[in-house]
Amino acid sequence: MQTAAERALENQLQAIEAGRHGKYTHLTYEAYLARSAEGGETGAANSPYLQGSFVAIDPRTGAVRAMVGGRDFGDSKFNRATQALRQPGSTFKPIVYATAVHEGFGPAQVVDDSPISLDQLSGEVWTPQNYDMKFQGAMPMRKALYQSRNLAAIRTGLAVGADAVITMARQFGITTPIPPYPSVFIGSADTYPIQMIGSYSVFANLGLRTTPHSITKVENAEGKVVWRPELVREAVLSPEESWLMVSMMKDVVVRGTGARIWSSGFRVPAGGKTGTTNDGADVWFIGYTADLVAGVWMGFDKPQKIKSNAQGGDLAAPAWASFMTEVYRRKPQPPDWPRPDGVVVREIDAATGRLANASCPGAITTEFFVQGNEPTRTCSDAAGPSPFVIDSARAVVKRDTTNPFRLPPD
Repeated sequence: MQTAAERALENQLQAIEAGRHGKYTHLTYEAYLARSAEGGETGAANSPYLQGSFVAIDPRTGAVRAMVGGRDFGDSKFNRATQALRQPGSTFKPIVYATAVHEGFGPAQVVDDSPISLDQLSGEVWTPQNYDMKFQGAMPMRKALYQSRNLAAIRTGLAVGADAVITMARQFGITTPIPPYPSVFIGSADTYPIQMIGSYSVFANLGLRTTPHSITKVENAEGKVVWRPELVREAVLSPEESWLMVSMMKDVVVRGTGARIWSSGFRVPAGGKTGTTNDGADVWFIGYTADLVAGVWMGFDKPQKIKSNAQGGDLAAPAWASFMTEVYRRKPQPPDWPRPDGVVVREIDAATGRLANASCPGAITTEFFVQGNEPTRTCSDAAGPSPFVIDSARAVVKRDTTNPFRLPPD
């Protein structure tokens, strides 16, 4: 953690003349959080040479409260939290769905988890799969997210457009290259764990992003503050849009791919997302409460299969739960996110995503909408074309020759 702080300080000192005489550096880390992070990760990362990183951030300020860059600092000073470029896998999907929500769609929007084949300009065909090698067809966006269905996420990304998703990712704080190819919708573009984890502050803050930092201030020998970070909160989503995302991501923890957190007994209101890359080479869980964002990554420095059937929900999520349970054993748990006045509730036909009536063929469910974006037609009205139902017949896409399609299964 000290190394991470010194590196952050090094980058700032060139712009701060008085910092040449800095003597005392005040860090943002909290000792008990750091110990909890190390303990939680040690319990899960027990294969020889398996590495991991962990970052916990106060989303309200961006202050890094705990950081683990690897299993043994004496063996390797490489900080995987801040220096390792890794595929985020399905932890990137919330940014895709946030783009759709920002453009007026909502959790009831019907998306398509059917097979799709995409022609690349190279002449090759990309036929992505789901982790279970099965397809569920039409389903609500909420279910597609908490079950982490790849084909639904790809179609959602194609519907809103790669440029819109990339722009949203930049606003979420991702600065690493993101090529405009369909594989990025399921997390193929490498990024730094601290950036991916920090991006979830947008959800925790109901739309406001803060930048992660590990230093609160620098004082000179006389005790005068010569530098402190500027607190910047950038509005990325509206409170209503981000509340819808939180609502969907809470389902990941309760009944989705991260349900081992709920089954462990963790009951603090929390949202999150699992991630698993191709061949189980990277496993992730990034989650948040209203006052803490934390993320776990595990994998080998040279990507290889962690173990048979390695999944973020089985390896990374329990480590996250262990850490957060210890945190809230020592500090008061935050309240749930209050529902903004601009979020309305409607009874919906789950099969169509439209208002329910007596003739609806599907199950009737209650769903949330940003006011003004709720459906006005019923399930029995004539259906028009949906941008989310993209025919599997050959959409032409570019091939990323520098970062070939590597399918994250989860």
